Amino acid sequence: MGDCNDKRCPVHGEISVRGNVLKGVVVSAKPDKTVVIERSIVRYMPKYERYKKEKSKIYAHNPPCIAVKENDIVRVGETRKLSKTKSFVVLGIIGKKKVIKAEEEIAADKGKGRLPKSGVEEIAEEVEEEAGKMLEGIGKKAAKGKKTNGGAAE
Repeated sequence: MGDCNDKRCPVHGEISVRGNVLKGVVVSAKPDKTVVIERSIVRYMPKYERYKKEKSKIYAHNPPCIAVKENDIVRVGETRKLSKTKSFVVLGIIGKKKVIKAEEEIAADKGKGRLPKSGVEEIAEEVEEEAGKMLEGIGKKAAKGKKTNGGAAE
């Protein structure tokens, strides 16, 4: 963390951190000096007596001295409004999210609208097996129906 000239830096600048201090994973760091942080929240739904997983996205200022990248686990603090969507600033990096290579490939192919070959083949085999079972079941029911209902319908 080097010295920076950013006025909105919580360490070297004039911005004050007040309010909530949250933790999340950086999903995107494409905008200039901005990161998109995703938080996973588990809420209890008393009506259904179940837990519900929710996700929320937070836009936060990324000072050049901290320089956060995608898949970093970060701590962000609430500040005054910095822009239309930003009211948080990155305070520091906690760690790095572990990403499996298969997940990276699926994420890359997701944008192209296709699955990896192994996944497509597995799905096709499962569908064929289920269709075969369904057809066998229909054939057995039809054969039974002709024997029992055929005499009653006439």
